[in-house]
Amino acid sequence: MAITAAQVKELRDKTNVGMMDAKKALVATEGDLDKAIDFLREKGMAKAAKKADAIAAEGMTYVATKGNAAAIIELNSQTDFVAGNKEFNDLLHAVANAIVEYKPADVEAALELKVGADGATLNEEIIHTTQITGEKITLRRFAVVEAKDGQVLGAYSHMGGRISSLVLLNGASADAAKDIAMHVAAINPQYVSRNEVPADVLAHEKEIQLAADDLNGKPENIKEKIVEGRLTKFLADISLVDQPFVKGDGETVEAFVKGQNGEVVSFIRYEVGEGIEKKETDFAAEVAAQIQ
Repeated sequence: MAITAAQVKELRDKTNVGMMDAKKALVATEGDLDKAIDFLREKGMAKAAKKADAIAAEGMTYVATKGNAAAIIELNSQTDFVAGNKEFNDLLHAVANAIVEYKPADVEAALELKVGADGATLNEEIIHTTQITGEKITLRRFAVVEAKDGQVLGAYSHMGGRISSLVLLNGASADAAKDIAMHVAAINPQYVSRNEVPADVLAHEKEIQLAADDLNGKPENIKEKIVEGRLTKFLADISLVDQPFVKGDGETVEAFVKGQNGEVVSFIRYEVGEGIEKKETDFAAEVAAQIQ
């Protein structure tokens, strides 16, 4: 029988397996969802399937490089304890190295990469590590950046891999690019320059500043000048090239890079778990429930 995309999605949502694995299971069981789940469990994916609803908000970030390319990834686990063990770290490096090697288009494509000596997919390697650690492990996101002629890449990891950054410069040196990556990891700029800040973001900030209590009663022309100054500072605070360079003596990032005969092209910064709603747990309540 023909297997639909909706069936594959439903099975993936319930078991956390890869797209091709889900399709194979449905084909083998003639589209029966419950039998497909059993099929996957029989193939050694039981623990991974049971972890599908868990929230994986811990983990590590990492940057792998090869030639003129670099891949930055975030691999998640449920606890920071597992994120620190050897199995997780071996997987972290294997995933990043596979991504920088093959440059898949998205996470779905990355999970189907053949990386094991036995032809196992990246998703199967993740499931295998999930079975070893007993925790849900997921590849959340990645980006691949390639340097053209005359460009250099710089990478930096902070706090044992909780934060990683990747910077691309025109000109300058690899050491300068790494220094800027360190700055990005530490200061967390939002944009390369103020020219990249969306108009709606700027308009929203202006609205907030115009309503500030300390401007009440001031003439409109004075209020406008004060708000204009505050907006200039706001733009400088969130724009990488305008920020004071962390390793400098008051000079901006732009001034430092120009002094190295370079220019900032782009940056990417990943911090573990950012944007993930973490489940609040009551440890005492959990223990009490287990001993009742």
